[in-house]
Amino acid sequence: MSTLILYLPPGTPGPNTEFSYTLTADGHIATRQASAKAMRLPDPGRTGEVVAVVPARALSWQRVTLPQGATTSAARLRSVLEGLLEEQLLDEPTQLHFALAPDAQIGEPAWVAVCDRIWLRETLQLLESVGRSVGRIVPEFAPGASDTREVYAIGVPEEAQLVLTSASADQAVNVLPLSAATLALGMQSTDPDQPARVRAEPAVAGMTEKLLNRPVELSTASQRSLVAARGNWNLAQLEFSSSGRTRALRSVSGGFNAFLRAPQWRAARWALAIAVAAQIVGLNVAAYKERQSLATKEVGIRSTLQQAFPNVKVVVDAPVQMEREVAQLRQTAGSLSHRDFEPLLAAAGAVLPSSQVPSMVEFADSELHLTGVSLTNDELSNVNQRLQADGFVARAQGSQLWVRAAGERP
Repeated sequence: MSTLILYLPPGTPGPNTEFSYTLTADGHIATRQASAKAMRLPDPGRTGEVVAVVPARALSWQRVTLPQGATTSAARLRSVLEGLLEEQLLDEPTQLHFALAPDAQIGEPAWVAVCDRIWLRETLQLLESVGRSVGRIVPEFAPGASDTREVYAIGVPEEAQLVLTSASADQAVNVLPLSAATLALGMQSTDPDQPARVRAEPAVAGMTEKLLNRPVELSTASQRSLVAARGNWNLAQLEFSSSGRTRALRSVSGGFNAFLRAPQWRAARWALAIAVAAQIVGLNVAAYKERQSLATKEVGIRSTLQQAFPNVKVVVDAPVQMEREVAQLRQTAGSLSHRDFEPLLAAAGAVLPSSQVPSMVEFADSELHLTGVSLTNDELSNVNQRLQADGFVARAQGSQLWVRAAGERP
């Protein structure tokens, strides 16, 4: 499953709005990255997913504690968040979209991401109108997993920005102009034992290294988009949320795709492939042995037939041919078998009720046919019980009764 990751541009969206995008097959490595208008964005395919990345400068982060009794239903949760954040926001809460942290718990502090509601709705509608419906919305930067601050220099030299992330209660994601003063601020509270990890886009890497007076790691916008798309944040909440079934299907599909393509699953994929190959080889070896065993038995049967009956030169169906030869020997010797007329007639006469006298008796293909015999189900069952003890079986239809040796085909 391919994933199309779109960086949502600021400002009012329109037909000429360009989106920076990253296309990936496994969620870790970009197969294509460029910019295009909405109608020219690549198609991730029927099973693909579209992920929208909200830029850091379009989001603000607030800390709230959900009160007891708060519910996860969209209407109720929105009113709760509006009440909690009303005094902390500069804009009217009705104009804003709220997204609660994925690990939020009742009675515990949790982060809330806030962005312009109308801008987000119009941008998503533009993408939907060209067949690129967004399944997940993720922040470009999210609160870190630890208190260790991470520093990112992004943008172009004329509008370079510094992004600071942390999990501490007073800092989530701070976006500041890139300068020596902001860099110093970003490095001030860093644990000396765990220095801040500084990353920079190629366009501002040299500027950052000069201000910081040390090398920095290169990190492109495409790489950040891949990391953001793999995160556990999803801003598609409240009015922008997908159905539970859709989320589950995308989660399963994404997990399966990651297993098939992601580098960290390479060892598991090799182990599974080796296990499947071993099973296939084992099954083929077992099948070969079974074929050899069957061939050996067939050779033994043919050998037994030809040793017992030297006149049989060509063996086609050994059991049938052996039975035919035995029958011929029996006829030559004048002995009778269960398939002959006399034993069948004697057996039928011994078990039929005295009131049932056949009006016609016929014998063909080793089967005795009696006409004018009408048996009830109970009588037929009793007849069969007695016949089976002597190696015979009977079947009836109307006033017809057939008697044959057990094991013979009717």
